[in-house]
Amino acid sequence: MTFTERLDIYEKLMRLDKPIGILLLLWPTLWGLWMSSYGFPNPGVAVIFILGVVLMRSAGCIVNDFADRNFDPRVERTKDRPLAAKLIPPQEALLVAGALIVLAFLLVLQLNTLTIKLAVIACILAVVYPFLKRFFWLPQAWLGIAFGFGIPMAFAAHHNHVVPLAWAMVVANMFWAIAYDTEYAMVDRDDDIRLGLKSSAILFGRFDVIGVMVCHALFVLIMIYIGYWARLGAFYFSGLAIAAGLAGYQCLLIRERQRERCFRAFLNNNLTGAAIYAGIVIDFLLRIPLFPAPDIPIAR
Repeated sequence: MTFTERLDIYEKLMRLDKPIGILLLLWPTLWGLWMSSYGFPNPGVAVIFILGVVLMRSAGCIVNDFADRNFDPRVERTKDRPLAAKLIPPQEALLVAGALIVLAFLLVLQLNTLTIKLAVIACILAVVYPFLKRFFWLPQAWLGIAFGFGIPMAFAAHHNHVVPLAWAMVVANMFWAIAYDTEYAMVDRDDDIRLGLKSSAILFGRFDVIGVMVCHALFVLIMIYIGYWARLGAFYFSGLAIAAGLAGYQCLLIRERQRERCFRAFLNNNLTGAAIYAGIVIDFLLRIPLFPAPDIPIAR
């Protein structure tokens, strides 16, 4: 195997050729960075977090493929993944994942002790997640917490403590992840049932579309309350309105439960995250407050 071929395998192993997972992890992290800094994050902190997202998401994909290496060859969509196709031995894959985690940890060592402690918890959440589908009916909730953990870490990095608002954002992100990952799980539902795996799409059964709609609605409602709590303005709520419209569009896509349309709905969540991030950024740059200034700043 040539060096170029090995790099190509590593790229696929880390899913760098399919960056949607990185983006879905990046958006809530960016929300946290901008919210915790009133729209002006420390540039060094921002670079560390963005690189950390790429490294940890890539490591998480490898751990996921290692956990599913005996299942993926039996699923049409995943049978060509490097571990499933035996293009790379499992031990080598784990070494690559370990190297990525070490690099991410070296980055976070530049931050304060609280952020480092939260990073360890985030790493544990990421490593445990791929194994949950064997015994836990709602692994998507765990994914949402893992993907949202960059939010309290951002508050910790900027202020050395985490406010309740940050944890409320984690809960909101959990419901968002249940919604979009259920859309994703609907693509693989028949295969997961055949293999004896568990997912929210199987748990919700014939109420899967309603379940996605309810989770999207809870996500948007919590984010509305967060906007009120932080006394954000018109641009933030405009971003949320766009996100709500995108959620409605996704529900239309999945109502017939066709695999291709469910996957399109899942991919559409990148725009949801981007719309909310754009609203936060513009809101802090061009404040048009809808509520009185908060008695307690966001960071306290």
